[in-house]
Amino acid sequence: MPLTMNRDVFITAAVTGSGATQDKSPHVPRSPKEIADSAIDAARAGAAIVHCHVRDPKTGAPSRDPGYYREVTERIRAADIDVILNLTAGMGGDIVFGSAEAPLPLNPAGTDMIGATERMAHIADCLPEICTLDCGTMNFAEADYVMTNTPGMLRTMGQMMTDLGVKPEIEAFDTGHLWFAKQLVAEGILTSPALVQLCMGVPWGAPNDLNTFMAMVNNVPEDWNWSAFSLGRDQMPFVAASVLAGGNVRVGLEDNLFLKKGVLATNAQLVERAAGIIERMGANVIGPVAVRKKLGLTKREPK
Repeated sequence: MPLTMNRDVFITAAVTGSGATQDKSPHVPRSPKEIADSAIDAARAGAAIVHCHVRDPKTGAPSRDPGYYREVTERIRAADIDVILNLTAGMGGDIVFGSAEAPLPLNPAGTDMIGATERMAHIADCLPEICTLDCGTMNFAEADYVMTNTPGMLRTMGQMMTDLGVKPEIEAFDTGHLWFAKQLVAEGILTSPALVQLCMGVPWGAPNDLNTFMAMVNNVPEDWNWSAFSLGRDQMPFVAASVLAGGNVRVGLEDNLFLKKGVLATNAQLVERAAGIIERMGANVIGPVAVRKKLGLTKREPK
């Protein structure tokens, strides 16, 4: 199919993630204040959406403490700049098996499996405009770790998001995840047009070559909205590829720590770099007001 470039592009800044990056760069925010401050800086640099995980402030390890999410939410909403808040709902689906010869019992050090209501507790409390829905189970790079999202779990969590009035951002790591997302819409669990994030180059999901990328793009329904990202040094090339293919973009320290080889980045610098690429391609970077209209979002006011 011919490419139709997106002329009005929104940027999502994924500011910290849940990977073991906290000791690889001093710019990876840990505390709720640091995460919120970094998100606000990214918004000032041009991000319309900020995607937030939380971490233990002392160790930097990933956390799902509802209190941390509440503090991040309150700080961002109290800021003097408008931005759309996107909180992860991906925590609590981790299984780490034992060895290949003795997979059971599960490894308690990394296994964190909880029910749908607990996984959604911070979403129900904070009511972000958007939250993520990892739309499938997947092997990650680690030998015995599985990100676990069963069809039953996804149906339950998806319905909770819809009932709360929070827009799900479907995280698609492979074409089968898009297939199931379309099924959730067909069943009325998610509403159309849906919002999709194409996650490219995450081992062992969809590789980030352009043929696979276009296969992912071509599996997104025409009336849906989508963004894409890739990791590390491929982050900025995928800004250009996504815009050229008709999508929006995601950058940030969740996916890439460097501005260029040997130079550690901040979230704001990555957003500024992405905005420059978008504008030099002849497209516009749109802000949160336009994005809310595009995605059908309702702004949440500070409590």
